[in-house]
Amino acid sequence: MKTISILIITLLISITATAQDIIGKWNGVLKVQGTQLRLVFNVTKSENGPTSTMDSPDQGANGIPVTKTTFENSKIKFEVANARIEYDGELNGDEITGTFKQGGQVFPMNLSRKAIEKEVVKRPQEPSKPYSYYSEDVTFQNPKANISLAGTLTLPEKEGVFPVVVLITGSGPQNRDEELVGHKPFLVISDYLTKNGIAVLRYDDRGVGQSKGDFKTATTTDFATDVESAITYLKTRKEINKKQIGLVGHSEGGLIAPMVASKSKDVSFIVLLAGTGIQGDKLLLLQQELIAKANGASESDIKKSVQANANLFKMVLQSNDNQKLKADLTNKINEIVKNDNSSEISKGMTKDQYIALQVDQITSPWMEYFMKYNPVPALEKVKCAVLAVNGEKDLQVPPKENLTAIKNALTKGGNKNVTTIEFPNLNHLFQECKTGSPNEYASIEQTFSPRALAEITQWIKSQTK
Repeated sequence: MKTISILIITLLISITATAQDIIGKWNGVLKVQGTQLRLVFNVTKSENGPTSTMDSPDQGANGIPVTKTTFENSKIKFEVANARIEYDGELNGDEITGTFKQGGQVFPMNLSRKAIEKEVVKRPQEPSKPYSYYSEDVTFQNPKANISLAGTLTLPEKEGVFPVVVLITGSGPQNRDEELVGHKPFLVISDYLTKNGIAVLRYDDRGVGQSKGDFKTATTTDFATDVESAITYLKTRKEINKKQIGLVGHSEGGLIAPMVASKSKDVSFIVLLAGTGIQGDKLLLLQQELIAKANGASESDIKKSVQANANLFKMVLQSNDNQKLKADLTNKINEIVKNDNSSEISKGMTKDQYIALQVDQITSPWMEYFMKYNPVPALEKVKCAVLAVNGEKDLQVPPKENLTAIKNALTKGGNKNVTTIEFPNLNHLFQECKTGSPNEYASIEQTFSPRALAEITQWIKSQTK
């Protein structure tokens, strides 16, 4: 009996100690597409078990209520219902190994009792202040949209008259640096061009940073009016050569630049960085196929997935009634999910939530417009000088299909000042890469290929002699 008593006491002590082990601060870093966000879970003891709050130091948010905290058999779970956040982990000494989930997305994230400093991401091309040139924060108006846009104008010198380019961002809400996956390509491009005698205007997309407006309701044609407003503003600046205003557009920006240039006599040249030459729905399907291949998906799964999306896109192309379209898409996606066991619904998300999310994405104003838009008619009307460049390993805007289509459209329209370049071994962001997969973007230190920067700059200078 004595032995049994000792064993029982030992077990009780062990259980008590384990329960206490979870109390305190638990620190982690959430890494999403090259960005880092520190999170802290503060666990305290209560009569009903552990309770907690969450801090997000990098966002200046502290004491966020954690709806539910559970701890059993070394398994810990935090739930923040309002933000659709779940964290599941397993305690092992002073560390918790687990996953962070939000909005159907899942990311690995481990927690530690030690305070964690954000990792310093190496971006050797990013310039630092003070700059060797003049830089001015500016605002300008878009009267069509009744909004103000904020950006930065850089000049080779404070005094003088210079050629200028307007930088046009790619799809998704972007700030003036086109900041994504830990890179600031427009800051790097702007720095390089300005040091080479070319003024640059870059600005926050509407509804982003210091720019006003609603990004979510805007389409590509709305963004084109923002570019037109930027040109109007530049014409008021005494430092700008009014006859040497160019547009440099990346990705969707390479779609917007010809839209503006085809209607404006103020645009003297355009540079298309991975600009599109084929209709949006076709581009999305091609992009899906190439990225899936690069990520190791099987041919059968790729074929099935591409065909499913092709059917959904066809419904969008044929629809003129948004409400009916949403209902039809809901039914179709429900059918696909029901009949396809491989359909992945993220943990923490119901089937209905998953379907609603897919429908909302497909029927957003921007996506509907993009799918239906064919860039060829606008390209055929562009009469100014054009440089169209792509990376050989671009999986988002494949060079073969798009450069060919761009050149053919411009030539058909009678444009005789057309240059196309396919840079070897570069991806969609014009980084030197291995596969071209978007998964590589954040891990590559290089922001923009020096060779590409040099050739683009030389071409612009040749147009502004």
